[in-house]
Amino acid sequence: MNRPIHPSRRGMLAGGAALGLLPFLVNGCTQEMTPGDARHRGVPLRTLGANEAAILARLGEVLLPGADEAGIVHFVDHHLSVPPEQTLLMIRYMDVPPPFGDFYRAGLAALDRYSRTAHTLGFPDLAAESAQQVVGALGRQQPEGWRGPPSQLLYFVTRSDAVDVVYGTQEGFARLGLPYMPHIEPEQAW
Repeated sequence: MNRPIHPSRRGMLAGGAALGLLPFLVNGCTQEMTPGDARHRGVPLRTLGANEAAILARLGEVLLPGADEAGIVHFVDHHLSVPPEQTLLMIRYMDVPPPFGDFYRAGLAALDRYSRTAHTLGFPDLAAESAQQVVGALGRQQPEGWRGPPSQLLYFVTRSDAVDVVYGTQEGFARLGLPYMPHIEPEQAW
């Protein structure tokens, strides 16, 4: 039987290594940990800048409460630092050409500009209700004056990344009260 040259996202997730433990660089040494652990330990980001990380953390949290705590910023940052064919970010499957960091940077910058236009504050500084309004607008239609990748695509891929980091592990399945039944059993717990 022929195996696909480029594994599917579902196959990679079922394989186990995808969303649980990821390699992070800590003091010059590679350590495997969850994105949430990397967040809590303050592991330096490799691709995203501080402002981009703040916008992404807030966006992830508005889209799915718990995403920031679960490490969405470190999850996305890690996957932006690997070769495009190894990333598990949803953007890989959306016919957006790599490098995918360009998409996230442009999208996060557009979100922050839109927030400043609509509410005079950067997106990370918005009150909860205003942040919800801004994100809701992104998902419905492209806001007037938006300068960046399609807002609905940014909404979709970031929401998918948030779901993956919060619920895409064995622990995530347990939090949902669902049995973990992989198509392919992972080699180690993740």
